[in-house]
Amino acid sequence: MIHCGKKNISAVVACILIFASVLICSWKDPQLQNNVTRKIFRQTTTASPADQLCRGKPAQNVITPLKDNRTFIIAPYFDDRESKTTRVIAIVHHEDVKELYCWFCCQPNGKIYVSKAKIDVHSDRFGFPYGAADIVCLEPENCDPTHVSIHQSPHGNIDQLPRFEIKNRKAETFSVDFTVCISTMFGNYNNVLQFIQSIEMYKILGVQKVVIYKNNCSQLMEKVLKFYMEEGTVEVIPWPINSHLKVSSKWHFTMDAKDIGYYGQITALNDCIYRNMQRSKFVVLNDADEIILPLKHPDWITMMSSLQEQNPGTGIFLFENHIFPETISTHMFNISSWNTVPGVNILQHVHREPDRKDVFNPRKMIIDPRKVIQTSVHSVLRAYGNTVNVPMDVALIYHCRVPLQGNLPRESLIRDTTLWRYNSSLIVNVNKVLHQTVL
Repeated sequence: MIHCGKKNISAVVACILIFASVLICSWKDPQLQNNVTRKIFRQTTTASPADQLCRGKPAQNVITPLKDNRTFIIAPYFDDRESKTTRVIAIVHHEDVKELYCWFCCQPNGKIYVSKAKIDVHSDRFGFPYGAADIVCLEPENCDPTHVSIHQSPHGNIDQLPRFEIKNRKAETFSVDFTVCISTMFGNYNNVLQFIQSIEMYKILGVQKVVIYKNNCSQLMEKVLKFYMEEGTVEVIPWPINSHLKVSSKWHFTMDAKDIGYYGQITALNDCIYRNMQRSKFVVLNDADEIILPLKHPDWITMMSSLQEQNPGTGIFLFENHIFPETISTHMFNISSWNTVPGVNILQHVHREPDRKDVFNPRKMIIDPRKVIQTSVHSVLRAYGNTVNVPMDVALIYHCRVPLQGNLPRESLIRDTTLWRYNSSLIVNVNKVLHQTVL
């Protein structure tokens, strides 16, 4: 270190020149600049409230409102893909929430350290005042926090703040290959037969876990969910978002001016990705009436192995949606024991709508969750690596629902019996479920 004496003017000038050259070099070197910025960020935003130790009330619910009633915490996740951070999945009012702080519970000393958060509201908000957000905080040096609280101020009483366990803290080996995320189940959902068929198709294709963010459903559907939970296939995440916000069943604010769109679907999808980041090789983002049908492969395992081999470095695979209208049916597979079960029998709907000129078919996804930072419904907003649109001759989304082109005559639809390749296994498996649930 050069000592700049007060009476030595030449030495002072030399110090100034050396300091300036260091700044210029750091500015020209992006890596050094990032390191300097990160250190400054840590030093200026990390503080320790006066001798407070880890306390607070453990959060009990999936959706936890802060006192401002403009911020709703879902869950914090450890994320060290760029730097050592805690990423909190949340719902915030995009105008009102400007400043938040992470109160970290550090181990092993049990002390509280506070870091200022970066509030990153996702770009796909579709005009609604509330949207999905990441509340991101750099973790303090020499601290391995197990829990965190979120507060509007760096000052306060820890006893008054809800405390959240930071998930994904410990690395795990994959327990499953495919997890399907379904969000959100609402509107007293009662399409029981199609739901069972979808779950059984997922299992045939290679899925071991289905995560459902459930707002509400019928009593009969509750019975089916209970069966699948006991079987170990389904994990139900309670999603009482309408207890906190005025929710819309529409996707855009202009269609229904409420607080948040589609029951907070985008927030649930992001939480599902991080929830399964360390336990599932792939995460599938689609609805309960959608099935990604492979055309060139027997199942998702062989399909994804082939797609990854052809597309190295790709973490997001997009599949084109095609409507199979439930209003057009065949007489095949009219199974009498299924007729008493509410819902659609997908085996009877094998006519798909043709593409419309100048109309984009939306897509759903199979992703490597470790390569995704933020997702929307039909595309990933921020990710590492590449995105690939999977050709329709490799796979398509079988989407059995009300028609989008309701005026088309039957002969204008395209007969596509790809689903029937699985009919024998599907019928046997659905009958087993119906028998065991005594529907």
